[in-house]
Amino acid sequence: MLLAAPDATTSDAASASATPDAAVSGGVPTDLGSMTPTPSPTSEAPVAAAEEIKQAVGAKSETLSDVLNTLDKMSVSAGSMRISLLDVLVVAGGMVAIYLVAWLAIRASKAALRRMTKLDPSQSLLAEKLVSLFVWGVAILFGVDMLGIDLTAFAVFSGAFGLAIGFGLQKTFGNLIAGIILLMDRSIKPGDVIAIADQSGATTFGQIRKIGIRAVSVTTRDEREYLIPNENLMINQVENWSYSSKNVRIQVHVGVSYNCDIKRAEELMLEAAKSVPRVLKTPPPTVWLDQYGASSVDFIIHCWIRDPEEGVGNIRSAVLKKLWDLLHEEGIEIPFPQTDLNLRRNDEFDQLVAAIAQRVSGSDNRGD
Repeated sequence: MLLAAPDATTSDAASASATPDAAVSGGVPTDLGSMTPTPSPTSEAPVAAAEEIKQAVGAKSETLSDVLNTLDKMSVSAGSMRISLLDVLVVAGGMVAIYLVAWLAIRASKAALRRMTKLDPSQSLLAEKLVSLFVWGVAILFGVDMLGIDLTAFAVFSGAFGLAIGFGLQKTFGNLIAGIILLMDRSIKPGDVIAIADQSGATTFGQIRKIGIRAVSVTTRDEREYLIPNENLMINQVENWSYSSKNVRIQVHVGVSYNCDIKRAEELMLEAAKSVPRVLKTPPPTVWLDQYGASSVDFIIHCWIRDPEEGVGNIRSAVLKKLWDLLHEEGIEIPFPQTDLNLRRNDEFDQLVAAIAQRVSGSDNRGD
């Protein structure tokens, strides 16, 4: 609103009584208090650091000041909140700087923790994760304070945004807490060999390579990498082959003929197991007679290894290959399923046999 300049003939007293707090400059009042409408209020800037940078740069360089003013004019207003391009650039630059500082701090802390030889791998990993969470939390709070972000300006979005974040990150935080608990009780740690089941239900085993924020990385012998959510390892049954000891017993099933010397066959089985380099001498391999099968006498060779991450199927293969050669050298038969067919005699069967015999005899006579 434009106000007319006061008449020159009007007395100073009358002018003062009408507008006691007004300051007139060039015929236009700059502050008319409550009696005169003021210009529309400027929207509040949510990033105080942007205004401080603009003032500091403006005092030193007019060219940069013009550039910053231009960026500040490119803005979007929503109610009392005003976000300019300058605010966005300042926040982005601050986030990049804070990220780099936090990343360097985490790397330095991990290097310091690795030099602490008193910590085992699981304790070291747990300490690294806790330090990382602490550094990122401090970095976020410091960034908000350094940039001067007015969080109350975003209060209109806080309800819906917080609800969405709560539902969206519920599993993420659950997996994070589960991973920390697994490391604290040391039930699962990097390097352990665990048995896992795939989607078809087939069970295989793999070695834990990494325990991450969300999932555990398990690599099998065929270089397939499974990412198992931490919560699954908390609530489901897990077969850990190296929880308290890395010794694993392997069973090799063997069948020999009923006509062989089973004591000699047992000696050959022990010799075959002991010939494999990865089989432990203590505890020594043992042989159990399992059962009298349909076509063979079935034995089980028990042997122990200490490096299950190197595979167990190759141990069975090595034992069976060696045993094959030893059994053949001793003339011991490895049986295969055989079936004897017994036909019950009756009148119809006797007539059939007689007819076949007569026909065969007739064909022989014609041939002579």
